[in-house]
Amino acid sequence: MPQPLPLSSMLLALAACASPALAVDGYYQSKTPYAPQQDPATYAAPPAGFQPIFTQLVARHGARGLTGMKGDAALYAMWRQAAAQDALTPLGRALGPDILALMKANALLGHGVAGIERPGYGNLSQTGIDEHRQLAARLLARLPALFAQVGQDAATAPRQLVTIHSGVERARDSARFFTQSLLEHAPALAPLLILPPAPAPYPQGRTPAPPPDGVNRFLLYAHKLAPQTDWVADRADPHYATYAASQAYQRYERTKQLHALMDAPAREPEAAAHARHVLERLFTPAFLGQFEDGRASYADTGSYTFTSADGKLTRTMTGSGKTVIRSRNAAATKLYELYAIAAGMRHEVAADFSRYMPAEDARYYAAVADHEDFYQKGPATTESSGVTWRFALALREDFFNEVDALARGDLRHAAKLRFTHAEMIIPLASALGLQQALPPGTSYNYTDSPWRGQSVSPLAANLQWDVYRNGQGELIVRLLYNERETPFQPACDGARIAPGSVFYDYAQLKSCYGHVAAQ
Repeated sequence: MPQPLPLSSMLLALAACASPALAVDGYYQSKTPYAPQQDPATYAAPPAGFQPIFTQLVARHGARGLTGMKGDAALYAMWRQAAAQDALTPLGRALGPDILALMKANALLGHGVAGIERPGYGNLSQTGIDEHRQLAARLLARLPALFAQVGQDAATAPRQLVTIHSGVERARDSARFFTQSLLEHAPALAPLLILPPAPAPYPQGRTPAPPPDGVNRFLLYAHKLAPQTDWVADRADPHYATYAASQAYQRYERTKQLHALMDAPAREPEAAAHARHVLERLFTPAFLGQFEDGRASYADTGSYTFTSADGKLTRTMTGSGKTVIRSRNAAATKLYELYAIAAGMRHEVAADFSRYMPAEDARYYAAVADHEDFYQKGPATTESSGVTWRFALALREDFFNEVDALARGDLRHAAKLRFTHAEMIIPLASALGLQQALPPGTSYNYTDSPWRGQSVSPLAANLQWDVYRNGQGELIVRLLYNERETPFQPACDGARIAPGSVFYDYAQLKSCYGHVAAQ
């Protein structure tokens, strides 16, 4: 029988991992490195008689590199052409080596890191690994009484810590580093970790290999369900609604209506002004003028070979040519993307990209990215009828289903840990009513709207429910969003156990959301 976890070790972990609220030193939008948004010492105590019985979370993967050699290579091609034409400013001359250093860091990302199977673009950075290790330690420290007793018998078997992820490497690795940290702080939990079987594949026209245990695309990659791997035709199938909502969303992403909304900022005069301000610090006006009559374009072509410092890994990367810079605005936007990604790669890249992106310009490009994400991933407008988030309803219901099991007396699960992507975290916030759609005739406005990628879904963003029970079997729930005590949707205020409380009566909460318990 696993031994109870010593309370002293939990308190030490809390002291080691407590962090101040996020102090943004730049405008990185959804690439903002993570920090908890509330001092754990200020969390409200549960009411007398209630003890923690369960916790669950869904977390975005941690800080990562670029997902592929695309905009970085295109921008480097532009820089090389400018160098060949002697069209660089003194600051501009430093840009090319820094882009190349970033490309090398991405090509080799994860090399020599235990737990990273395939080094390269898209992997977690050291910052991303640390984000999940520290998140796990704080979870343990927040609920010492729960984790001290999860090894005890619940009915006839020890309780379980269930872990699932999207199947994408950076989400899988986030789960791995998170659970490794759990076990380092609490080795007695090792026998309790389980990876449930993946839902059976639903292929159209072929039979793919079944996903590994622990993968659940229907919950954690629902924005990209594909006929080749996830096809569901039977309306009676429990995954049908999610699959159908995913297909509707992917059709929406291709609509002219969406792209008209997303492209609106580029049509405003300030787009040209910011692009000019960013680029004329790096390139001569004559060189940039070549964009005006279509004489210039730069693509992610060519091959680059990089070797690790220890000489044990050499990788050659070849561009696809599909990412093309044809305008000043496109060039400045690609540079902003490098500035944003570099914020989470400070262990791997010494280059300071903030010197190429003045703060006022970084704020503008973050605002543009927020504008795009609000309509593409966020609550969008009431006319969109929830198409941007309905595929996340199954994930919302999974949270309720876990607490329903506790209400039935099924205590097998002590925790459920889910690891996913911004494309699921943002829609889930909408599905929970934490973010609101715009009414007809209203447009997203960065100045007036509180919606920000850096707070809605920074790297390692997470939503957590802590569940408590008293001697009468009553259940109450607290929501933490990026580790800040957060109200559920305003319509559920009546479910609070007292006015202003962060704890909600579970029976009233699920009634408010219209949840029907699974049988």
